[in-house]
Amino acid sequence: MTEIRHESVAPTRTQWLAPGAAIDAHRHDDHQIVYAGRGVLAVTTGTGTWIAPGTRAIWVPAGTHTPHDESPERGRLRAVLLDQLRASPQQPLHLPTPTTPQLKAVCEILRTDPADDRTLAALGREVGASDRTLSRLFKADLGMTFPQWRTQLRLYRALVLLAEDTPVTTVAHLCGWSSASAFIDVFRRAFGHTPGTHQPRRQTD
Repeated sequence: MTEIRHESVAPTRTQWLAPGAAIDAHRHDDHQIVYAGRGVLAVTTGTGTWIAPGTRAIWVPAGTHTPHDESPERGRLRAVLLDQLRASPQQPLHLPTPTTPQLKAVCEILRTDPADDRTLAALGREVGASDRTLSRLFKADLGMTFPQWRTQLRLYRALVLLAEDTPVTTVAHLCGWSSASAFIDVFRRAFGHTPGTHQPRRQTD
C-alpha cells in the first residue's frame, strides 16, 4: 500500500516540475489551490484524476481543520479569494477512476490508446462483458456515459500533448478525432478557446 505523506499546512509556493514529473502522494490539514503557470497539471486521488490547463485551477479540499494563521492580512486575502472562487464557473475536467474489474480493463485499453475508436460492444468482447453491462457500469461507477468518459480522456491527453508543443493536427489524430476541425470544435466547447492557446510560445530571435 502506498504511504501517504502528511503535511499539516498546505504551503504557498512556486515549484518547477519537469515534463512528466510528479509530486509524491500527500495530504494537508488545510485547503489548497493548485494551478499550472504554463502547461497542464493533474491531481490524482483514489477516486479519479482532475486536470487543469494553465487557464484553470484545482481546489483541493481538506477535512475540518483550524487555520494556523488568523492574521487580519490573511483573513482579507482569503475573503478576496473566496469571492473570486464563488464568481468563477466550475468547469471540471474530471476523469474518474473505475473500481470494477471489467470497467478497469476497458478504461486501461483506452488510456493506452485514446485514438482507439472501437464501439463499447467491441471493447466488451475483448474484456468479456456485454455493452449493456458496461454502459450500466459507466453510469453507476463513474457517473457518466461511455462517450462522455472517452471524450474527457481524449481532452486530458490532448492537453498534455499540446503542452509538449505537439502540432494541433497531430494531437487531433493521436487522440481519436477524425480531423483537426472536429478536435478544435470539441476543444472550444469544453474550454472556451482554441487548442493553440495551450501551446508554449516559441521564442524568436
